[in-house]
Amino acid sequence: MKIAVISDIHGNLEAMNRVLEDIKKRNIDKIFCLGDIILKGTHMKECLDLVRKNCEIVIQGNCDEVFSHDNFNFQNNLERKKYEWVRSKLEKDDFDYLLNLPKSYEFYMSGRLIRLFHATPGDIYGYVGNIDKLDNLYSLFLPSKYTSNKICDVVIYGHIHTQYMQKIYNRTIINVGSVGNSLDVIRNSEKDGNNKNTTCADYLVINGKYNFKDYADLSFEFINLEYDIDKELNSNTDNFEFESYSHELKCGKYRDIAKVKESLKKRDIDYNKI
Repeated sequence: MKIAVISDIHGNLEAMNRVLEDIKKRNIDKIFCLGDIILKGTHMKECLDLVRKNCEIVIQGNCDEVFSHDNFNFQNNLERKKYEWVRSKLEKDDFDYLLNLPKSYEFYMSGRLIRLFHATPGDIYGYVGNIDKLDNLYSLFLPSKYTSNKICDVVIYGHIHTQYMQKIYNRTIINVGSVGNSLDVIRNSEKDGNNKNTTCADYLVINGKYNFKDYADLSFEFINLEYDIDKELNSNTDNFEFESYSHELKCGKYRDIAKVKESLKKRDIDYNKI
C-alpha cells in the first residue's frame, strides 16, 4: 500500500491542487494530513474542503487550533487583524471540525510502529528542528497523553516546513515538509543554493504493508513539485500579510528567523555558526 502524508498547506490552493494531482497519478491508496491547513494563504476554505474530502486521517496543527477558538487572547492590533481575517474566511462548521481533530495517529507498517503528529508528541506548539540535540530528537519517539504508551519506531511530523530524514537509535525521524509554505531555516548568504531547491510543494510517500506487524519491505520517498507561485500570489490580493507571505513562497526563507534563533539558543545551539 502507498500512503501520501501531507502537511502545512496554509491556504495555498495552487500548491494543494498540484499535490493532489500528483497523488492521483501515483495511484496512492490513502492520504494522511498532519495539520496547519489554514493561515498565511487566502484560500483556507478551499484547502480545508479538499482535505476533508480527500484525507482519511487529519491531525490538528497549531494554526488549526489557535484560530478556531472564539476567545483569542490578542497581544496587539496586528494579532487582532490576523484573527479577524482568518475568521472571515471560514464558517462555524469549519472551526468546529478543526477544534475536534486528533493530535496524533499511529499504525503499523511493515512491522514498524509509525506515529504521526504535527509538532511533537505532546505539544502541537512545540519545536524540534532538523538541527537539535539528540535528547530532543529522541523525545519525538516517546509516548504522551495523546498517544499509546509505546515507544515508536518511526515518527512523521510537520510544523517546521523542512523535509528531512534522520536515523538515531535504530529509529527513524521524518519531516514531510510543507505543501504550501516550504522553508529552509538553515540559511547562509554565502552558502545558499538556488531558492527553487526549497520553494516546492512537498510531501511524503510511504510504501509498505499497512497494518502489518511482521517486518517486511518499507520505503519512504520525498516528493518535491514545482507549482505556479505567481498564480497563487496573484489570487492573494486581500492577504493583509502579502509582503511577508510572498517573500516566504518565493525565497523559501522564514519571515521570523529570530524566533528560530532564540529557540536554538535555548538548546545551546548557535545559529550564527551554522
